[in-house]
Amino acid sequence: MSGKFGTSGLRGLVTSMTPELITAHVQAFLAACDTGGVLCVGRDLRPSSPRIADDVIAAARAKGCRVIDCGAVPTPALALAAQAVEGGAVMVTGSHIPADRNGLKFYVRSGEISKADEAAILAHLEADHAHTQHGTLEQDGGVNDRYVARFVDAFGRGALRGQRIGLYAHSAVGRDALARILTDLGAEVIELGRSETFIPVDTEAVAPEVRVRITDWVKTHGLHALVSTDGDSDRPLLADETGRVIPGDILGQITTETLGAETIATPISSNSGVTMKGFKDVQLTQIGSPYVIAAMENVQGRVVGYEANGGFLLGFAAQGPAGPLAPLITRDCTLPLLTVLYASREGGVAARVAQEPPVVTVADRLQEVDQRKSRVLLETWQNNPTARAAFLASLGKQELGMDLTDGLRMTLTDGDVIHVRPSGNAPELRLYIETKDPASAEKLLTQALVQLNHAL
Repeated sequence: MSGKFGTSGLRGLVTSMTPELITAHVQAFLAACDTGGVLCVGRDLRPSSPRIADDVIAAARAKGCRVIDCGAVPTPALALAAQAVEGGAVMVTGSHIPADRNGLKFYVRSGEISKADEAAILAHLEADHAHTQHGTLEQDGGVNDRYVARFVDAFGRGALRGQRIGLYAHSAVGRDALARILTDLGAEVIELGRSETFIPVDTEAVAPEVRVRITDWVKTHGLHALVSTDGDSDRPLLADETGRVIPGDILGQITTETLGAETIATPISSNSGVTMKGFKDVQLTQIGSPYVIAAMENVQGRVVGYEANGGFLLGFAAQGPAGPLAPLITRDCTLPLLTVLYASREGGVAARVAQEPPVVTVADRLQEVDQRKSRVLLETWQNNPTARAAFLASLGKQELGMDLTDGLRMTLTDGDVIHVRPSGNAPELRLYIETKDPASAEKLLTQALVQLNHAL
């Protein structure tokens, strides 16, 4: 059986995502996890997603499950729909990875699957799931409408009046819903870069050519800001009035403060400036939303979570400018985008971001790197101080200490941070840099990518 099942669900090449593979994982999920006998199914805009969604639906109905086909919808909108019917969900998406790959994201009644759910699904994977029943199939064409209403009701019509916002639509499944939300909130929306061919957009490692395009769009159209998302629209992208892309963890910091949250769960790769802002508690986790969710579940009160990619998880009943926001414990792109735009409506996004602690994080990755090769390199550096020192010396750096919470995070004598981590769901080696100013961060990122590639 091919395909990889882990923190982000099932991922693999489209050629490996066979009906047999899909059926085995969906039926193992239904047998192992609490869905209440109801399964909402959604998909992104990849060419392979409709076929795979049909396979998911067939597998669930064969187990007697009530299935609700939600069509092409953002992942957080699907999670909201499942929450409303107290059921589970499967989202067909490969997120930000190329179109020759795809995957499944699984949701139980309480939200995204946990690490314990993951283990239970794996334990049921080889079981004989007989096709003896025939569950019902319904269509729900109102998922996007309810997702739009969630934010329009919370922020209020006219909340962004006077703002000229660019929307890099590309092939994001949430592009039309986001356009509707911004328009209903009073913004003038300029759609840019719409594509009927799938384009993989990674909001955590925005490609240099995309950054140049964004800067040109902002200048040409006189934009106050530009927004976008990844393929399944659970991770945000925001550029300010100069065209500079704002890191997702900075969006998380601002959103957390604006909502009045007290406790934050966020991966160790996030900007460490959050620890300087006076929140009641900041819990640093391994990278991946299941780890963030697990940390959120261990505390009470006004808790939120966010990742360096910008995906924001709301763990309490919050209050927007015009109305309530119910908890939604799954990665969402829209809440951080709207919150930062609203908080910036007087002085601009750049000025609001400048109020954050002077800590700069940037990230990129080496693609098509065999994960075994990445693990060997990391194990060598973890166990061999001389090899680690040689890598840092090539960058003119020395190590002060290291952290092995997730990958290898090296704190340097000058206060900078270099964090190397193999992706858990793609053939990529991730690199995170933290410094005190943008210029040094970009310089160190460029140099470290070259040396990392050389080390491989």
